[in-house]
Amino acid sequence: MVVRVATVAFEGIEARPVDVQVQISNGSVVFTVVGLGDKAVGESRERVRAALNAAGLALPAKRITVNLAPADLPKEGSHYDLPIAIAVMAAIGAIPADALSAYTILGELALDGTITPVAGVLPAAIAANARGHGLICPRESGGEAAWASQDMDVLAPGSLIQLANHFKGTQVLGRPTPAMRAQTGPQPDLRDIKGQESAKRALEIAAAGGHNLLMNGPPGAGKSMLASRLPSILPPLTPRELLEISLIHSVAGQLAGGALTDRRPFRAPHHSASMAALVGGGTHAKPGEISLAHQGVLFLDELPEFHGIM
Repeated sequence: MVVRVATVAFEGIEARPVDVQVQISNGSVVFTVVGLGDKAVGESRERVRAALNAAGLALPAKRITVNLAPADLPKEGSHYDLPIAIAVMAAIGAIPADALSAYTILGELALDGTITPVAGVLPAAIAANARGHGLICPRESGGEAAWASQDMDVLAPGSLIQLANHFKGTQVLGRPTPAMRAQTGPQPDLRDIKGQESAKRALEIAAAGGHNLLMNGPPGAGKSMLASRLPSILPPLTPRELLEISLIHSVAGQLAGGALTDRRPFRAPHHSASMAALVGGGTHAKPGEISLAHQGVLFLDELPEFHGIM
């Protein structure tokens, strides 16, 4: 029998559905993960094995094959740990397999069986809601997933044992509430600046029209001070803009504690930043500073020093 569990693979901020298929059969004792996964996916079998042992479950002395379908779609990241472990638990009868068909699952496992946070929970929750699924995610990311829909079933366990007990009916996991990040201090405000009337007028025009702004002046003239206060005169985020920003920051792993923020982003990368850091990319493609500044302000101090821009 093959047990199937739903999860996702990320392409930018899009979450594409992935089917985790687990088969336990007679043969040589081996635990194999196939489906074009990267190094983190290949190592998941050791994390899954240790986490199941910590939960009091021993893998059978049989051949365990895990297929991540579609097999031609690259799989990256450690968020496949939890769906693989849950599918294996269902295959050995530790939890009912039919209870998993209504959920999309993602999360990383520690060796003691706890479920640790991963990036991309918000886009995964939105994709799961569009498919009519609930979501199972790490406890620290529950507040992030709850933003996808008020009616969506979200489970945010802290460990494999808690999740197994929930499906057995011995423990009930409550639905997490949407989390908003508490602001650590007041936002730099344009009203703090005395004088600089022409520069402030330029900021107001740029903010009103959504224009780019080039500031030229000697060190100490107040360019950085003015730029850092530009977000204070931008209009409040609309719900759609808040969602767009949060999706990007979720994929980048920058939603601390799964909490969203209602402030427009202000990004000020150093001029020594690489092109991949600015525009995104790398071995495991992540949003760059330009994407992270979406709907906010991107301040390039010492502009001529940035490689490839001038």
